[in-house]
Amino acid sequence: MKRKIILGIFVFIILIPFLFLTFQYFSRATSVKAKIVIDTKRKLGPVPDRWKALAQGGEEKGRMLGNIVSEISGLYPKYIRLDHIYDYYDVVSRAPSGNLVFNWSKLDETVCDIYHAGAKPFFSLGYMPAAISSDGSLISIPGEWTEWELIVQKTIEHYSSDKIRLCGQVTGDWMKDIYYEVWNEPDLETFGKWSLYGGAKDYKMLYFYSAQGANKAKNVNRFLLGGPVTTALYQNWIQRFLEFITDNNLRLDFISWHHYSKNAEDYVEDIIKLNNWLLPVQYSRYRQLPRIISEWGYDSDPNPMADTNIGAAHTVASIRNFINSGFELAFLFEIKDGPSPRWGILSYEGDKKPRYDALKMLNLLEGNTLIIDGEGSHVKALASMNDRKISIILVNYDQENKNTELVPMTINNLDVGSYTINTYYLDGKTTSAIINVSTDSIKRNVLMEPNSVIALEIIKSQ
Repeated sequence: MKRKIILGIFVFIILIPFLFLTFQYFSRATSVKAKIVIDTKRKLGPVPDRWKALAQGGEEKGRMLGNIVSEISGLYPKYIRLDHIYDYYDVVSRAPSGNLVFNWSKLDETVCDIYHAGAKPFFSLGYMPAAISSDGSLISIPGEWTEWELIVQKTIEHYSSDKIRLCGQVTGDWMKDIYYEVWNEPDLETFGKWSLYGGAKDYKMLYFYSAQGANKAKNVNRFLLGGPVTTALYQNWIQRFLEFITDNNLRLDFISWHHYSKNAEDYVEDIIKLNNWLLPVQYSRYRQLPRIISEWGYDSDPNPMADTNIGAAHTVASIRNFINSGFELAFLFEIKDGPSPRWGILSYEGDKKPRYDALKMLNLLEGNTLIIDGEGSHVKALASMNDRKISIILVNYDQENKNTELVPMTINNLDVGSYTINTYYLDGKTTSAIINVSTDSIKRNVLMEPNSVIALEIIKSQ
C-alpha cells in the first residue's frame, strides 16, 4: 500500500509541470480575440481629457522642467503636479526678527515652465520647511501649527491671486482652479508615516491647519483643496478622513490617492470600491466630489519595463479605462528622470521614451468619442470623430509579451468616396494609403504584435 502511495506522489510530482503548461495553454486559448467594429453614428459625446495630467517628483532641486518645456507642450497637458515645493525651492526662511519670510522666485521659475507648456500647476503642499520644522526634518510636524497655516495661506494667495500677474503674462482664467493637495503619501514612512488615529504625527491636524490657511487666503480666484493622497486607496483612510472633515466642518474640494499597478483594470476597481464606501448616509455629501489619482503608473519602484513597449501599452490600456470611469484627473508619474534613470517618460536630457510616444498618439483623438464593439482580452481600442477625420487607437497589452493578433476592423456608416488612411507606430514609422469606399463601410486587418500601440487616421478626401 505504501509503495502505491509513494508511486502516486512521484507520478503527481512529475505531472505538475505538464499540468501547469496545459493550464497556461488553455488559458491563452480561451482568451477572446478582438474583432473591432466602429459605427460613426454611435457617439458618446466629446472626447474627455481628464487623463491629460502629468506629475513630477523630486528628482533634483531647482528648475527641473526647464529643458523640456517644448516636449511637455507636445502632449497638451491640462495640469502638472509638483512635489517638494517647499524643501526644493527655498520658499520659506526666518528673519532675525523671528518672522517668516517668503521667496517665490525659484518656485516661480518652474511654475512658469508649466504655464509655458500650456498647463496649470497642481501643488502637493509639502514638505515641512526647515524654518518651522520642530526638529529640522522635512517630514516632521511644525513647531507651531499656525506657521504651517500661514505658509498654506501665502501659497494660495500667490498662485491663485486675482491681483498678481505671474510669469509676466499669466493672469485671469489661467489662475483659476489651481489645485492644492495636502502633503504627499502621508501614510508612507519616507514621507513621515502620518496617522489618522492621533499621536504626534496626526494627518488630521495637518489637514485641519491647511484648511484654516486656505480659508484665510484673500484676493484669490477659485481654487481647490483636498487629500488625503495616500499611497493607495484605503477604506480606513477615506472614511475616517471624511468623518473628521464632517465633524470639523472643513473644506474638502476633491478626494485623491495614488495607484501603481501592472494590471490596467485595477484603476476601474478603485472607483467601484470608493462608490461602495461612500454608500452610508454619513458620506453622502462627498459622493459628487472630484476623484483624482494624483500619481499612477506601471510600478511604484523604478522598473526598466516601464521604459519599453510594455510600459507604453500599459499606459494606453490604463487610460482607456480612466476615460469612462469617472475620474476628474489622473496624473501619470513622472515627466522626467533625474540624473539617474527613474520613472520618467523623458530622460534627464529630454529624450523621448515609448510612454511619451504613446501619450502623443492619444492626442489624435478629437471631437466625439465613438462606441467600440468587439474588444478582446488583450486588444482594446479608443476612437473619435470630428468633421474631418476618424481617429482610432489600438493597443495590445500583454504582460507576458506573447499575444499576437491579426485584428479585423470594420468601420460602418461612412460616406461613399475616397479616403486616406494614415497609420502611426510607436517606433515612429508611418504608412499612408488611399482607398475608395463604394459602400458605407471600411474593412481592414491590423497586425497587433505583443504590446504594440497603433494609431489610425481616416480622412475623407475633399
